Amino acid sequence: MKVALEHYSLAELTQLIKAAERRLKELAKRRPVAQVRRELALLAAKNGYTIEQVLDTPTAEKAIAKRRKRKPGKVAPKYRDPGNPRNTWSGRGSQPRWLAEKVKRGHSPADCLIPGLAKPTAKQVKPGGQRTLYKANAG
Repeated sequence: MKVALEHYSLAELTQLIKAAERRLKELAKRRPVAQVRRELALLAAKNGYTIEQVLDTPTAEKAIAKRRKRKPGKVAPKYRDPGNPRNTWSGRGSQPRWLAEKVKRGHSPADCLIPGLAKPTAKQVKPGGQRTLYKANAG
């Protein structure tokens, strides 16, 4: 690790040296991690526990299961900008700006479909948008 010391004043360098010496003393007092780990494992075993139970760390099987979560795969593009073939969209996620501009100008998204590859993306309709009115009995 290199530190550019040319920019520090004498007072700042002195303060930096004192801080480094304090940190050295602090680190010298600490016991090695391997020794502390052994002592913890012995203490846990003496009381009938494993170190994983005491520290509540996941076992190897749980850690592997977490890593196995599937990510959605890539999807082939369905739409291509006729003006710039590098602009494509798979139909997932929010509509890209180039397609939104075309729709704003009166074009249909179906105009940009890649021929032979895809059908238009169906607009998703969320249920529960209708209300039912009940007339109160005028009795």
